[in-house]
Amino acid sequence: MARILIIEDERPMRTALQDCLEAEGHRVLTAADGEAGLERAIAEKPDLVLLDIMLPRLDGFALCAELRRLGNPVPILMLTAKGQVEDRVTGLDAGADDYLVKPFSTDELMARVRALLRRTRRESSSRQILELGDVRIDFVWQRAWRKKKELHLTAKELAMLRLLADAQGEPVTRERFLDAVWGYAAFPTTRTVDNHIASLRRKIEPDPDHPRWIKTIHGIGYRLEPG
Repeated sequence: MARILIIEDERPMRTALQDCLEAEGHRVLTAADGEAGLERAIAEKPDLVLLDIMLPRLDGFALCAELRRLGNPVPILMLTAKGQVEDRVTGLDAGADDYLVKPFSTDELMARVRALLRRTRRESSSRQILELGDVRIDFVWQRAWRKKKELHLTAKELAMLRLLADAQGEPVTRERFLDAVWGYAAFPTTRTVDNHIASLRRKIEPDPDHPRWIKTIHGIGYRLEPG
């Protein structure tokens, strides 16, 4: 089973989550503040992080963003009482993989945990390095370079590239991008996908107006042509 880190400052919630996860056979690590949680996430390398937002010393948004800045790809499920759309968007843009608003049912929590762990297992068997001409993308470290110059690709741009690479030349629909990269809780639109593809092309294509690598499949989505 998985090693799961709970970063939650409220002891009753932390204990309840730990009991729930251990009953499913998972090994549970815990932290009661953001700084301790960040240190454990880096040192212990858990398979999944359950992350509260309102934390002492370092809030969940900042913690999540710092892990992604360091290239840590651990899946993160945010657990919070903040349920406004803008809070969900902030969390997901910081690099969280999913978002669950308190109070939530144990069944829904475990379903989200299982889904994220399944996704991680699939990704672990997918391509780790992608080379497109003089651009090299490392999906393990979440970094990219053109020759020796590092490119700034966002977490979502990297996730979109990985989805395209794993499709092995088959088209990826806009709906598939939305489901796999944003998740149903983020309320994005297909135009969001187009905007991110345009940004990716500006960063990795020699001529973004005449893309060599990321091809538009009209009426469907996008396809990555092999290098």
